[in-house]
Formats: sequence, structure tokens, C-alpha cells
Amino acid sequence: MKEYKILAEKDTRSGFGEGLLEAGKENPNVVALCADLSPSVRMDLFQKEFPERFIEVGIAESNMVSIASGMALSGKIPFVGSFAAFSTGRTYDQIRQSVAYSDTNVKIAGSHAGITLGEDGATHQILEDIGLMRMMPNMVVINPCDFTQAKQATIASARYNGPVYIRYGRPKVPVFLTEDTPFEIGKALMLNEGKDVSIFATGHLVWQAILAAQELEKEGISAEIINIHTIKPLDNEAILTSVKKTGCVVACEEHLYNGGLGDSIAQLLARNYPSPMEYVGIDDQFGESGKPMQLMDKYGLNAKNIIEKAKKVISRK
Repeated sequence: MKEYKILAEKDTRSGFGEGLLEAGKENPNVVALCADLSPSVRMDLFQKEFPERFIEVGIAESNMVSIASGMALSGKIPFVGSFAAFSTGRTYDQIRQSVAYSDTNVKIAGSHAGITLGEDGATHQILEDIGLMRMMPNMVVINPCDFTQAKQATIASARYNGPVYIRYGRPKVPVFLTEDTPFEIGKALMLNEGKDVSIFATGHLVWQAILAAQELEKEGISAEIINIHTIKPLDNEAILTSVKKTGCVVACEEHLYNGGLGDSIAQLLARNYPSPMEYVGIDDQFGESGKPMQLMDKYGLNAKNIIEKAKKVISRK
């Protein structure tokens, strides 16, 4: 099992903030629009450095997306930022018509996503955003696993020509990737090669998958761990190659089963290589208020559940 060390603990939203600042330094056409939450979604770094390229639209998320679409058509590279519940749910019509259908170069940042938003409760803990965005034609969907990858993903999104949705979280989580770790939109990242089970994870569940693989190794189970940071376009080749070797799958995500990473993989396997599969995620329910890590444990978004699902799916081969 390849060894990964915790280098620090930082929130992925801060990786976005630093990545946006770097993208702004790299390209003067990068602009930022925020819906009255710039410190919370870490757009304040860009705001302070480039005040003339920052627009505070207030609590008017739908209008923010429409403004960004017009700016994109004028040659700018706009990033729009809010809580993911608002930047995807409240703005769905504008994203569909003015971003995805029009194929405009708008980057949608969704911070505070998932159950780990914690105490704010179900109204803000969006668990369906990946599904909403991946169903949009032309839309790229990215869910980075740690601070470093979030920064890389933001910079890569600014360089990419087309609509992108990037998902971020609020809690501080282990940083285990380095600046030298490769990042490419649409290219899965192999973290550990194995032969008994393929564990595909995204976002905050990637670190939990690594912890699970370490424990499974002690029991003689060799787990292949692949970080699916880009859920659309999916790295079909990497997934199929892995599953043809191991013969079974566990998909891990901080999202509803419906519409998420597991759904994407299941569709791919159904068409190409039907295989036993188990899910680690949330099954058709809203979240609730609580401490982030307590909620992760309650909903089984942890290494313990990944281990159980891995053993279960291996028994089905």
C-alpha cells in the first residue's frame, strides 16, 4: 500500500480561493462575481488583489449567472461563487439556458457543499448538486479531494474553455497531495494499485478510501484506490481498466446515490462491463444539523463503511 502522509489540514474552499487568485494573476481576463459571501467562499483574496475585476452582486444569484454569461460572451473568464445550494439550485434555469445551452465560458463555484456543511442543516447541505450539473450538456463537473487539488482544479478550470462546475467544502480536511501531483481535467488519479477491489472515490471521501485501503491491506485485501476528481467527463478508460482487473467496485461520495459518481460509474459498467458494485453515499434523503464529522459517521461516509462495502462486493464476485 502506497503511503500518504497528512501534510496539513485545510478546507478545499481555501484551495479555490488561492487558485482563483493565481488564475487572476495568470490571465487578466479572469473576473469574479459573488453573491454577498466573498469571505465565506474565499473570493476575498481575489477581491483585495483585483478590486476592479470583482463584482459584488448581492443576494441575487440568478442575476449573477446572467451577468457572468454576458461577460463570457465579451471575452472574460468569469467565476461565480456562492454556497453550492445557491450557485446550482437557485440558479438552475440561468445555468441551463445561458451557460450550458449557450456553451459560455462561465465557471460555477459551489462552496459549503455536502453533509459536512454541518450545523447549517438540510436547507444548505446540498447533496444533489453533482447530479444537477452533470446532467447539463457541455458542463464539466469537478470535485477535488483536498486543498492542493482544489487549487489545481481552479487554475485548470480558468484555462479550460467552456462551462465548469467546481464543488468545494467548508471543513478542514487532510491535505495529502503535493503541488507536484498531476492534475488534468477528465483524467482520474491512481492513488494505489490493487487487485481485489476497485474503490473509486471523490471529494472528502478520497482520504477515507485511503484509510480503508490501509486497513484492508492488514487483512490481506488489495484495494485499488482511484481519485475521480472529474465526474464529467468521466475517465472511462481508467475505470474500465481497473474493474476488468479487480472484478468489483465500490463508489464513494458525499452525495446522493442518485446522479452522483456511483450513478455515473454504474451507467458506464452497465453499457460496457457489468460488475458487482456497492455504494458509499447517501440514499434518497436530506441531511440534518450536526457537527460535520458526526454527520459523516451517521451517514456512513467513512473508512469503516468503505471496508464493509469492499468486503461485501468481493463476496459477490
